[in-house]
Amino acid sequence: MLKKLLSLLGIIKQQNTKQVTTTVKKTARNKQKIGSEQIGEIGEYKINLQLDQLPKDCRYVSDVMIRNHKSRTGYAQIDHIIISPYGLFVIETKNYKGEIKGSKSEKYWTVSRRFKMYNPLMQNYGHIKALEGLLDNDSNVLYISIISFTMRCRFAIDPELRKIESNELVVYDVELSEFINRKLNRLKVTKGEPLLLHENIQHIYEAIHAGNITDPKTRAAHVAALKPDSK
Repeated sequence: MLKKLLSLLGIIKQQNTKQVTTTVKKTARNKQKIGSEQIGEIGEYKINLQLDQLPKDCRYVSDVMIRNHKSRTGYAQIDHIIISPYGLFVIETKNYKGEIKGSKSEKYWTVSRRFKMYNPLMQNYGHIKALEGLLDNDSNVLYISIISFTMRCRFAIDPELRKIESNELVVYDVELSEFINRKLNRLKVTKGEPLLLHENIQHIYEAIHAGNITDPKTRAAHVAALKPDSK
């Protein structure tokens, strides 16, 4: 009788241990998920603060999903688009932490030499091509590609990507508005007259809004399809 009782107590102890272990693992996963979401929200908040500092003749839209027949998902999701008198700034934001190493021509960049990510400039090039398609590839539109990283990163990238002369720029989120303003000032000097008038800016703004896919199911399917290549 005593042996049976001890055996029963042992089984109960094992079950309780498993339950505690499972609970701890779930809690850790939830904390990690909440932490990632909070970091993402803070990052977007910082970007929005930067975008609010843009000149009054600029307009911007965020979280735009448009059709892209060359993408494996059939869509392109663009973090931010700024429409200025001198061109469109297409912004891709990244929330990595560590050393970012890569060049314009490399297909993959590394993060602290631990893992690879697809070259964000190539990723953003795909976004720009999709946007060109939406806007009927207007030859009068200049596109400037910007990749924004948080201050949790440090750059070991092609130095050209930090020079304002380039139409492909890699910046920290806290300096985004500074780089855009510097780029606009340079374009004013080199281009002279604005490429886009107020009515052109409004037309592009409305075209992007009209082409933006807001259906939750379509967006969720797109995000799910990109899981292996997520940021």
